[in-house]
Amino acid sequence: MKHLLLALAATTALTGAASAEGINQFNVGILGGENAQDRMTSNECYRAKIEEALGVPVKVFTPADYDGVIQGLLGGTLDLAWLGASGYAKIYLTDPEAVEPVLTKQNMDGSTGYYSIGFARKDSGITSIEDAKGKVFAFGEPNSTSGYLVPGAELQEKYGKLEDYFGEVKFSGGHEQTIVGVAKGDFDAGVSWADGLGNWEDGYNSGAFRKAADAGLVDMNDLVEIWKSKLIPEGPMVVRKALPQDVKDKVIALTADLHETDKDCAYGVAAGEAKDFVPVTHDEYLGIVAARKLQEGM
Repeated sequence: MKHLLLALAATTALTGAASAEGINQFNVGILGGENAQDRMTSNECYRAKIEEALGVPVKVFTPADYDGVIQGLLGGTLDLAWLGASGYAKIYLTDPEAVEPVLTKQNMDGSTGYYSIGFARKDSGITSIEDAKGKVFAFGEPNSTSGYLVPGAELQEKYGKLEDYFGEVKFSGGHEQTIVGVAKGDFDAGVSWADGLGNWEDGYNSGAFRKAADAGLVDMNDLVEIWKSKLIPEGPMVVRKALPQDVKDKVIALTADLHETDKDCAYGVAAGEAKDFVPVTHDEYLGIVAARKLQEGM
């Protein structure tokens, strides 16, 4: 992504944007999906790099749910976050001037999408959504794209009202909670996310399964995939629009180059193996914005 670094530097020089001294702190929000300490650990190198680039303290915030990050971005108390497409859509529908999408994760095969994956314990006898009928089924949380918006819509379209099809529908609170809950038998089946590349036994190349497997929370050999959604557009890294332009440029550039400068750090930020972080625009999320608008009856 060296070309992006040079382009951003040129843009800043031409516009004469305010220097990083225009801010005295930079705040990063990390979505839920794994416990707070793991989120902090996975992103510590990233926090330190941003702090070095900007020359101001950088704080990482790990709200308990997605809405904490969403409200922080809407309220201007957070400056950057990696969002799911549905979370971005909620922010855009609430205030289109709050944030701008700038980068997204590119998978090892060059694609920029991922899947909602339905799964169950291997010893449960559940190998399909049909087998899960009448069982306890877990979604992540209402603001999650792969943990609710997309699988909820696709499953309801095929099987009808989910509360009638499954014995009970529950929200676990996040991807990690769903994965661990199914593994422990708290839920019969559920959904989480992955890039769908690589091996199931590893938790695929990247995503919530990979993070849980890497952390030793589950043995993927104890779980079985029972369903896969259509391809979902990879969520964006967003920055607060009101930030000084040179601040945005520096953060975007160091993130775009992260796979080249520090692969281990990029692994933590990307939730597993990825090829790169590449530019993205609002147009990539028009379909998700429309779906979210419909869901909220707007």
